[in-house]
Amino acid sequence: MILACGEALIDMLPRRTAAGEAVFAPYPGGAVFNTAIALGRLGAQVGFFSGLSSDLFGQMLCQALEASNVDASTAHISVRPTTLAFVGLIDGHATYAFYDENTAGRMLTEGDLPKTHADALFFGGISLVGEPCGSAYEALMAREEPRRVIMVDPNIRTSFITDEPAFRARLDRMLAMADIVKLSDEDLRWLLGDVTIEIGARAVLAKGARVVIITEGAKGAHGFMAGTEVFEPARKVAVVDTVGAGDTFNAGVLASLWRQGCLSKTGVETLSEAGLRHALDLGAQAAAITVSRAGANPPWEREL
Repeated sequence: MILACGEALIDMLPRRTAAGEAVFAPYPGGAVFNTAIALGRLGAQVGFFSGLSSDLFGQMLCQALEASNVDASTAHISVRPTTLAFVGLIDGHATYAFYDENTAGRMLTEGDLPKTHADALFFGGISLVGEPCGSAYEALMAREEPRRVIMVDPNIRTSFITDEPAFRARLDRMLAMADIVKLSDEDLRWLLGDVTIEIGARAVLAKGARVVIITEGAKGAHGFMAGTEVFEPARKVAVVDTVGAGDTFNAGVLASLWRQGCLSKTGVETLSEAGLRHALDLGAQAAAITVSRAGANPPWEREL
C-alpha cells in the first residue's frame, strides 16, 4: 500500500454563473490529496493521512476520498476548520491565496501520527511549510524511512513560506531521507539556484536519493539514477488548466512502480532504465488527461 501524507483542503475555483457573475465554487483539493485521489483512480492500493475537519468541507473531502477508493481511516479528525485555497488562473496557470490559520491540517502534531504498514509513503506540498504540521510530517518520515520507500515532492509555493531558512533546512533533511525526489524545474532553481537540470538532479542524488525526477511543464520529465538519465516528453493536449497536473504525475510514477513490484528499498535501488521510463510514461499519460479538463480531476485507469 502507498500512504499519501499531507494536506487536504478546499480549492475555491473561479467560475461564472449563467448570468455571467464571477463566483468561487468549492472543490476538494490539495497537492497530496490530489495524488491520493489519482492513485486510487489508477487502481493502486492507497491510504491518506492528514488532519481533517469534521466540518462541512471536511465531510466533502472524506466523501471524495471514499469515492476514489482511498482509505482515510488513518486520518486525524478534529473540530478545527478546513483549509481554504482561493485559486486564480492566469493563462491557465494557477495562483493561490491560502486561509490556513488554526486549521485541522495545520495543527496536526506528532502525537497524531498513525501506525502504518504501507510499502511506501509520499510527502509534499504546503503541509511541509507550516507548524506544527511540518514537524509532524518530518517526524513521520524519519520514523518510517529505514524500512519503507519514501517519495517527496515539495511542490514549492514561495508565497506561503514565512521562514525561508527553516523551510530550506527542513527540505534539506527530508530530501536526504527520500528514496525518490520529484521537483519541477522551478523548484530546482529555487533550491539550488541557476543550475542546469542535470547538474541540479545529480546534486539531489548526491544527498542520498536513488531516483530524481525533474519536470519541465509542457516539455516533459527527466529521470535520473546513478549512471542513468531518461526523458519522457509531455503529451500534446489542449490545456484547460494545470491544477493538479504535477500531483497526478506523481501518482502515475508511484502507480507504475507499484505495478512493477518495485515499491521496496531494494526495488527502487535496483530499478532498471526501462522501469524508470515506464514510470515517467504513466505519469505523463495521467497528467495529460488532468490538464485537458477543468480543476484537479485525475483520470481513472480505464481512461488511459
